[in-house]
Amino acid sequence: MGSSVIGGLIFGVGFGILGYCPGTLAGAVGQGFLDALFGGIIGILIGAGIFAELYPKLERTILNRGHFGELTFPRMLKVNPWWVVIPVSFGLIALLFLIERSGF
Repeated sequence: MGSSVIGGLIFGVGFGILGYCPGTLAGAVGQGFLDALFGGIIGILIGAGIFAELYPKLERTILNRGHFGELTFPRMLKVNPWWVVIPVSFGLIALLFLIERSGF
């Protein structure tokens, strides 16, 4: 849980300030956008460096908090995974069918 919070904060701040997620950042750099090159790539490198430097302290204090093991819907519902996979699959197929019929 702690690692998700830290990762979400880093991702959210970077996304909010620059307006690029990592995938669109790579595309923007490929198209020659300088804000993506200097703000995004340099920001990623600086952020990764800071995280690597702080990692030992973060691991002891924050990153391992709230670890609940492998948490899945079938395990939470205490059912065989297929009892979740099959209805969700049919629901997704129905949703995609309805979207296709509506003309979106």
